[in-house]
Order: sequence, then C-alpha cells, then structure tokens
Amino acid sequence: MTSIAAVNVVAFKTIVVKEIRRFMRIWVQTIVPPAVSALLYMMIFGTLIGSRVGEMDGHRYIDFIVPGIIMMAVITNSYANSVSSFFGAKFQSHIEEVLVAPVHNVVILAGYIIGGVCRGLMVGALVAVVSLFFTRLTIENPLITLLIVVMTSMLFSIGGIINSIFAKGFDDISIIPNFVLTPLTYLGGIFYSIKLLPDFWQGLSMINPVLYMINGFRYGILGTSDFNIVWSFFVIGLFILLLGAIALYLLNKGVGIKR
Repeated sequence: MTSIAAVNVVAFKTIVVKEIRRFMRIWVQTIVPPAVSALLYMMIFGTLIGSRVGEMDGHRYIDFIVPGIIMMAVITNSYANSVSSFFGAKFQSHIEEVLVAPVHNVVILAGYIIGGVCRGLMVGALVAVVSLFFTRLTIENPLITLLIVVMTSMLFSIGGIINSIFAKGFDDISIIPNFVLTPLTYLGGIFYSIKLLPDFWQGLSMINPVLYMINGFRYGILGTSDFNIVWSFFVIGLFILLLGAIALYLLNKGVGIKR
C-alpha cells in the first residue's frame, strides 16, 4: 500500500470512529428519543387506531405501519447525524484542517456518510426491537431489506452533508428537515397504502422519492408493495449517484467552506 493510500485509509477510519463516538457519547439525545417516538406511534396508531382500521393490504394495520416507522427513524437520524456533524465541523473551523490534509474528498465524504449510516442503522435496529412488543417482526426478504435500508441511510446522509454545506447558521440546518423531509416522509405511505387514494393523488404520490424507500423496505419485511420493487432500487440508486456527485462537487469547489 502506497503512503497516500495508507493516509486515506487512516483518515477514513478516523472520521468514521469519530462520528460513531460523537453520537454514542450523547446516546440519550441521539439514540433513545427516536425509539420513544416510535413507541408512541405504535401505541397510538398501531394499537388504538389500528384496532379500528383492521387490515391494510392483507396485513394487520400494526404490521403494515411498523416497516414505515422503522424507515422513518432511519431517514431522520441518518440525515440529522450528517447535517449536525458536518456543520459543527464548519462552525468550529476544523473541517478546513481535514480539507487541506493529503486526503481525497471522496474519502472525507465517505467517512461522514458511513457515520450517518451507522447512526441510522443503530436507531432503526432499536426501533425494530421496540416493535417486537407490538408485533412479530418476520422478514420475508432479508437481502432486499438490508440493501434498501443501507441505501436509504446513505442517501439521506449525503443529503445532510449538502444541507450543512449551504447552511450559514444553526437555524438553516432545521429548514430542510422541518419543511421538506417531514412532509415527504409522512406522505410516503407510512400509515397508508397509496392504493386507497384516487388516481390523481396516486400519480402525485409517485413523484415522492420517500415512497419508494418505504415501499421497498415494506416489501423486504412483509413481501408486499404498491409497485414493482425494481423501481425502489432504481430511484434510491439514482438519487445516491446524483446527490453524491453534487456533494463531491461542492467539496471540491469549497462551497460554503473556503473563505
């Protein structure tokens, strides 16, 4: 291994370890609250309201919404980890030290992405454990389930980095989650099947990328989806490539970082 390659490997490991230690050090704020929120969703929507709803797509309502609730936790926490960590590095000016080091920007980007993925998957696993108090969580397609959740976590980790690059203050890192991410997530089919909607609203729902992620994950667990699972992989993969290229371009240009 050449010296440059060795430096990049060490840099990648360092960023990932730093990211994991960062959110684990304050686990009461980063890991526990999403599990509590998921618990409330399952109690209110799954148990109380679900008993009146009955079945959804041939499954008990609580079984139908659990994959969406898990995915919602993965999405929000993957995004939150990247946006808060990268912006914190910008705010404290130590991201500049990383950028001037002999480390490729791809390595820096990958390190922050993996950090977000680790938090997203950890929270998702905890929410899955919580769901066992309400339902028997059986996974029909383990490989599809794993691929969808990892790819989705990667996508929103990249999105968080892009948000943090453009953010100029702490208020800016909450705009996208509050006004874009939350509406897309709630309208992404967590609590309902789009088959229940009129044709116009079904068509409109199809432009929501989160719908493909939640349906893909639901297919992996329950074996049911509102459309062909291939579309889930295509949409998620396309957005990963697109946002990844944008994030790398912004890092190379030093947008929002170089003064």
